[in-house]
Amino acid sequence: MPDASTRDAEIIAVGSEMLTSQRLDTNSLFITDQLNALGVEVRRKLIVGDDREILAAAVCDAMTHAHIVIVTGGLGPTEDDLTREAVAQALARPLVFSQKLADAIEERFRRRGRKMAANNKRQAMLVEGADALPNPNGTAVGQWIVAADGRVIMMLPGPPGELKPMFANECVPRLASRLPAQVIRARLYRVTGMTESDLDHLIAPVYSKFVNPSTTILASPGDIQVHVRARCDTEGEAERLLAEVGDPIEGLLGDRIFSRNGDSLEAVVGELLRARDATLAVAESCTGGMIAERITSIPGSSDYFSGGFIVYSNRMKENLLGVERALIEQHGVVSEEVARAMAQCARLRSGATYAVSTTGEAGPESSSGVPVGTVYVGFAGPGPAAHGDTVEARKFNLPGDRTRIRMFAAQGALDYLRRRILGL
Repeated sequence: MPDASTRDAEIIAVGSEMLTSQRLDTNSLFITDQLNALGVEVRRKLIVGDDREILAAAVCDAMTHAHIVIVTGGLGPTEDDLTREAVAQALARPLVFSQKLADAIEERFRRRGRKMAANNKRQAMLVEGADALPNPNGTAVGQWIVAADGRVIMMLPGPPGELKPMFANECVPRLASRLPAQVIRARLYRVTGMTESDLDHLIAPVYSKFVNPSTTILASPGDIQVHVRARCDTEGEAERLLAEVGDPIEGLLGDRIFSRNGDSLEAVVGELLRARDATLAVAESCTGGMIAERITSIPGSSDYFSGGFIVYSNRMKENLLGVERALIEQHGVVSEEVARAMAQCARLRSGATYAVSTTGEAGPESSSGVPVGTVYVGFAGPGPAAHGDTVEARKFNLPGDRTRIRMFAAQGALDYLRRRILGL
């Protein structure tokens, strides 16, 4: 295999069921992790249904730009398992029946007290020149093929319990022996409190100067991920390149970075609370329990989460939390004053160290007289020594529909809490 391009791989997942909403391709995540450890970059992932012509065309196309092609699934005994035939067609090679493999499959059935159906013999068909990859966990035999130009094609069974040990035990050692030593190292920054376009405008002057490391920006509501990946011959060189790009990016983003290890914002907040032996309570109106759900999604959150109040109506804010009716009538339910009072009341009634609250207008129509997207997040917690407790609120003007506004509000509340715990 030529040195320069042997680091590129493509994964093709086969199966019409993978194109439905009921199934996810998790195999490719495992394979990608294993390949990255070898210094191999996955350039593309495809999902192809049970169609021989489409799959053959996908394999041909993959071989034009990737030196490692991995096809998963479609190796069973039924008529719709067409991976063997499609790969043979793509390589213009015949399928060859292996009596040895057929006997081994039949023996597997015999040990289980079952008779092998005739269609299982299809699993003993190998692409001419392929090495059979043993499958101690099933009857679907994998195949390892080296094309005339040195490209490698692998066929692996679809069930994860069969694919993972086969890839780790059979394919990884074979790949390692063919690849010159190279490593991939990465940095991950999770950022909140700014838009994707603003973030890119800020850091593009740094990362755009480099092809290696490569920088990728992934955005979801309120949460942006910046991936910086270096691919080098040595770990030291990879780390040097990461520092050359990553350090300036960290300097520009500053405290907007809430995680460097991939942890979610709720996990980061939880660790901050645990480290301080502190507790948290929430009082939610417009977010309707979304903050509490995120906090309690983290294992061990009972160490620091006291509980929450979902007070959607004014009556519940008054009766459950103790917010004064006069305050609501004077300032409006969506106001800085009410957000502060909600947080302070939640903290007092729960005995928690910190409390956050949300009150806002998520739409689609305004019922409070304030513009849709207006959200106030309240905070209550211990203040600096000799200055008493801190009770305050922040106004957010959030974009999008009702779902996005509520998601942004929950994210904004968690980040506001993170910053206050850190004294930012």
